[in-house]
Amino acid sequence: MGEKSRSKGWFGWFIVLIVLAAIAFAIALTVKQKMHKKGSDDEAAPVPGPPGAVTQKYADALKTAMQFLEIQKAGKLVKNKISWRGDSALKDGSQANLDLSKGMYDAGDHMKFGFPMAFTATVLSWTILEYGDQMKVVNQLEPAQDSLKWITDYLINAHPSENVLYIQVGDPKADHGCWDRPEDMTGERPLTQVNSSAPGTEVAAETAAAMAAASLVFKSTNSAYSSLLLKHAKQLFTFADKNRESYSVSIPEVQNFYNSTGYGDELLWAASWLYHATGERSYFEYVTGKNGEDFANWGSPTWFSWDNKLAGTQVLLSRVSFFGSKDLSSSNILQKYRKSAEAVMCGLLPKSPTATTSRTDNGLIWISQWNSLQHPVASAFLAVVYSDYMLSSRTAKISCDGDNYRPSDLRKFAISQADYVLGNNPAKMSYLVGYGDKYPQYVHHRGASIPVDATTGCKDGFVWLKSVKPNPNVAMGALVGGPFHNESFIDSRNNSMQTEPSTYNSAVIVGLLSGLVTTSSVAQSFT
Repeated sequence: MGEKSRSKGWFGWFIVLIVLAAIAFAIALTVKQKMHKKGSDDEAAPVPGPPGAVTQKYADALKTAMQFLEIQKAGKLVKNKISWRGDSALKDGSQANLDLSKGMYDAGDHMKFGFPMAFTATVLSWTILEYGDQMKVVNQLEPAQDSLKWITDYLINAHPSENVLYIQVGDPKADHGCWDRPEDMTGERPLTQVNSSAPGTEVAAETAAAMAAASLVFKSTNSAYSSLLLKHAKQLFTFADKNRESYSVSIPEVQNFYNSTGYGDELLWAASWLYHATGERSYFEYVTGKNGEDFANWGSPTWFSWDNKLAGTQVLLSRVSFFGSKDLSSSNILQKYRKSAEAVMCGLLPKSPTATTSRTDNGLIWISQWNSLQHPVASAFLAVVYSDYMLSSRTAKISCDGDNYRPSDLRKFAISQADYVLGNNPAKMSYLVGYGDKYPQYVHHRGASIPVDATTGCKDGFVWLKSVKPNPNVAMGALVGGPFHNESFIDSRNNSMQTEPSTYNSAVIVGLLSGLVTTSSVAQSFT
């Protein structure tokens, strides 16, 4: 009896052990599968080589997007590629004995706003520096460099002395009181400047960032021009830093159009670009010292835009962490920038524990009803850049509140935003004009809305704004404002909230598409 009882006891314990082992194995298998799904493998993906196979839809979209930068050019056009555009604004700046004829019109109007125009140049430069080899494969590098120089030529002339920067051409109220072709403008084109008496830190610093970044673009092909840009960049940064005041305070009128929410982000952004352009330790110390403490807002994700450069700065400085020398990359402060960049990425990834809820039902990042596509496209651009930093440095993963994600997850997010823009949305409409079979026909853009042979003045041109006919000229490559949060879109010329394109939208969509057109490793240094 006792022997039988003991044998039953041992058998029972044996069964318990088997069950526990099975449970432990199941748990381990589940955890492994989950961790693999989240991309937690320590093994990094291979570093991409030279540009690989081209994804044709992104190549076609990039070629289309580049054309809007041609459409927006002011001045005496050289090798004009747009049949319905001609010379315009040839006398801009003449009252100050300056040639401000070049540059680009801001949106559907004829204003030259220096703040967003400089941002356009900075992002376009960044795109060329990261993805120039990929752009070259699809024959878009030279057009991008040409468009960039069209802006930087203007910015150089707009900075006639160390502490003077012309930041605007045209009077917005008067300009918006007309509906005419840029070639037919007859109204006054007043100039607005910032100087030591009326400073504008953010616009001066953004212009410094644009010139520093562009100096890197032209360094190998036009060294004299590159040096000139760098000289202006340094002067403007010093002017911005030593005369700290928002241009929205110095010139209250700018609040109606491109009101600034602060200048600290532009100072860090400009110093970061100057560090990349010069290698001078003082600029690195600028962003990692007291100014970083004052302005960096570490750990708090923000949205990259013409007004807020913090997320862009965090990604750009992460480049130093990924590829810089050990004495710099190990900096505790630099790691704060990188961790902040990772927080931005974690917010973008839709399955991350810290994912933003600011999305439409179909996954588009959605922040603002005005020009709603700026933020998702700019965010996707940063995501593809950061994913390529990870790939090229063989960094396997980032951690989002305990869940791990790979570079491929960031690229997948970027693709989702690009594809939404290009037609994978409830409206089945491409928001990039000229791409695909269905795109907006009533773009809020004066030049596109008025026939080339029409004779119109300032006021009688409004008949074309009110016309029920589609635009006679296609604003090829225009990235319109985009859908509302409920993903509806009203294709009406009077609906500027949704149908007006902007030059800075073009910069971010060109950046995103250039990153997606193919794959290659990013350069470890811009110089």
